[in-house]
Amino acid sequence: MQLSKEEVLAQANAACKNTLMETLNIEVIDFGDNFLIARMPVTPRVHQPDGVLHGGATAALAESVGSFATHIFIDTEKFFVRGIEITANHLKSVKEGFVYAKASFLHKGRTTQLIDIRVTDDADNLISICKLSTIALPKRNS
Repeated sequence: MQLSKEEVLAQANAACKNTLMETLNIEVIDFGDNFLIARMPVTPRVHQPDGVLHGGATAALAESVGSFATHIFIDTEKFFVRGIEITANHLKSVKEGFVYAKASFLHKGRTTQLIDIRVTDDADNLISICKLSTIALPKRNS
């Protein structure tokens, strides 16, 4: 039996309990064949001292959504995923509302994956462009 989109989203968000994703209030809101979208509220808890979104919080959102996308598209019974490199270019500041991270695959290899993550605000302004490299490693039978 195949799960509905709502059931997959509910399971994805339930998996975030007691993690950094829960701490930052990151919520997976949509996915498709080659993308995954999550959002994060921009509140004082993710601000830098001058009252705008902290670049580290943006990078955490990007790595979370990119890694989650890789998890959805690999066999997690046989493999686990780790981020191996992230880059982030911050282009615009945000003080409030939500930011949305859309992760799309540039390369979906058996071992390594390259994900493009575009972070936008409520008005669809481009906030950051991030690239994440992940690696899928075989689980060992212990």
